[in-house]
Amino acid sequence: MFKYIFAHLNFMSKSIFTAILFVFFVSVTSFVNTTSEPPFRRIESPEISQKREFRGVWVATVANIDWPSKGGLSSDTQRQELLDILDAHQRSGLNAVMFQVRPSADAFYSKGREVWSKWLTGEQGNAPYPFYDPLEFAINEAHKRGLELHAWFNPYRAAFSLSDKVHPNHISRQKPEWFFNYAGKKLFNPGLPEVRAYIVQVILDVVKNYDIDGVHFDDYFYPGQEGGRAIPDTESYILYGRDYKNIKEWRISNVDTLIHTLSDSIRIAKKHVKFGISPFGIWKNISQDPEGSVTNGGSSYLEMYADTRKWLRNGWIDYINPQIYWPFQHRLAAFENLLDWWGNNSYGRHLYIGQAVYRSMENVQGFRNRSELPNQVRALRSNPRVQGSVYFSSKSLTKNLAGFQDSLRNNFYRYPALPPQMLWKDDIPPHSPLDLSVFIKPFNNIQLNWKEPMKARDGETAYGYVIYRFNADEQINLSDASKILKISYDKTLRSYNDTHTQKGSSYQYVVTAIDRLKNESLPSNIVTAQSF
Repeated sequence: MFKYIFAHLNFMSKSIFTAILFVFFVSVTSFVNTTSEPPFRRIESPEISQKREFRGVWVATVANIDWPSKGGLSSDTQRQELLDILDAHQRSGLNAVMFQVRPSADAFYSKGREVWSKWLTGEQGNAPYPFYDPLEFAINEAHKRGLELHAWFNPYRAAFSLSDKVHPNHISRQKPEWFFNYAGKKLFNPGLPEVRAYIVQVILDVVKNYDIDGVHFDDYFYPGQEGGRAIPDTESYILYGRDYKNIKEWRISNVDTLIHTLSDSIRIAKKHVKFGISPFGIWKNISQDPEGSVTNGGSSYLEMYADTRKWLRNGWIDYINPQIYWPFQHRLAAFENLLDWWGNNSYGRHLYIGQAVYRSMENVQGFRNRSELPNQVRALRSNPRVQGSVYFSSKSLTKNLAGFQDSLRNNFYRYPALPPQMLWKDDIPPHSPLDLSVFIKPFNNIQLNWKEPMKARDGETAYGYVIYRFNADEQINLSDASKILKISYDKTLRSYNDTHTQKGSSYQYVVTAIDRLKNESLPSNIVTAQSF
């Protein structure tokens, strides 16, 4: 993620993303638009009522980018900061958070085999005090707010800097032969079978022990070469690469093997857990491969050995989330070219576009026009092969850079949305809630009550519910997201109070059930009520 955060300045510059530069971007909370640069093209605003759309945000913990604000805060302060973040994103209409739980072979959770992260407690290996489990807390609070939680792992980084103080129980101290140093970082050697097995087990700890909705990787695989220096894995290649034509082919196979093995392992452990990858925005350029994109920048395939297109084609991942952090008409990597290329190469899996909110205040081509990001949302919504967006990063949204958070709240995400269905994982909807009834209370308060649905043929009942309200003279239309009062991920919910009614107005209500993968039932029986 952060390796290429300034790739628009120098495509494959490997300069370390620094906290100082990031703070510069996220601390700007207002702007004066003095530019007369017109938008790239006129895009008619689509309907704002998107019933199905993935609306995600990255919450980065590495270097305390988004949360917690610094290491070593009290548990109460950490929890309150996270609640404030989740509340803000709920108000903005989002429905998913990519929550970074393993930034450097360390943990923001207790039920695993790796040491506590220094970015949580200030010193690696120290548990939060008083004790709590940040991941468990984040999951519970996200679900209360109708947000999916995807656990975001960095698979190969072991130390953000070689000067980092590493705990004696850290895996790099326990198994030093598994690692190499490169470009100022300590990294797992992806060519070692025991490394791949270990990483899979680390992630399965979380899949098995926590109620996550997805497993998420960003763009860190092999390190891109810096300064012409070779990656120090020749000895491993001699041991394990004899069946490959060259070291590059072997490296690609190593990453493929990890992704394929992890994909199968997640599905066996919990079939509903999604698996997604967020690569650098360019797979290959057309100059490197006739099937590549019309771009001229760094390639995740050739420089990080990540064949994400193959992972989609083979069905190893459920979604791809390319980081398309450039504007329309960029001379090296135009947003519109990459949007179209990924849409044409998603192979029926979900495509969510990674968008750079942190860039929205930059005085550069494209982003001088403060409508750049809104126009990108309109463009991706006009592509039927795109199912949503993920924004980098949380703080850039909550700081309302270029007013983009306002655009989401007042326009694009004004109404709630369900995440898109993944029919290859589950195509059986739940049955409808039973016996919906209404109880009219004073002071414009209408209470709905219902019973749990019968089990569907896959044995599921309901993971949650969607409550709809229509005016008395309206047709019941479940595709109209503006009629949704609430999306709940609480399977125990059996009632709902509508306190936002107009005195003397008559309404119709229906409730649907959703399962874990957000398949939706047919509506319950219709009930009508008049507020007084």
